[in-house]
Amino acid sequence: MTQTHNGKQKKERFHQILDEVKDPEIPVISIVEMGMVHQITVEDRTIWVEVMPTFLGCPALEMIRSSIRERLLQEPDMDEVFVEFIRDPLWSSERISPIGKEKLAGFGLATPAMDGLDQVECPYCQSSGTSLVNLFGSTACRSIYYCRSCKEPFEAMKPI
Repeated sequence: MTQTHNGKQKKERFHQILDEVKDPEIPVISIVEMGMVHQITVEDRTIWVEVMPTFLGCPALEMIRSSIRERLLQEPDMDEVFVEFIRDPLWSSERISPIGKEKLAGFGLATPAMDGLDQVECPYCQSSGTSLVNLFGSTACRSIYYCRSCKEPFEAMKPI
């Protein structure tokens, strides 16, 4: 097996391992499903993980960094783990995986429409008859909406 092939296998393995690291504010979804993991670099017994924060001012970033480090250091062939939050490229809600979108909807959190704040689908009944109630939700990256069809309030991630 070549070094390149072995390196690729390690990256894939670590990507699968990172799928176990949950978003601390949305515990039903992993950072991989959220599309936050940008790049993994493995060299000998050291790994570098580049992560795109969903929101640059997110207060959970240090928890995410700690969770990534803790999980990867459980691997027997890892001595050092470096986690860097990058700003280029910026994270976009388009990066959320289809499974991630399903998990968010099951959690009662809608993903944003890419054309702005107006057209957000209700995570409960999938109606597009929703309206923005408050730009500011329970966290800085969410807004509060109301569904005119099922009469339920819900939060949606802000488009980025």
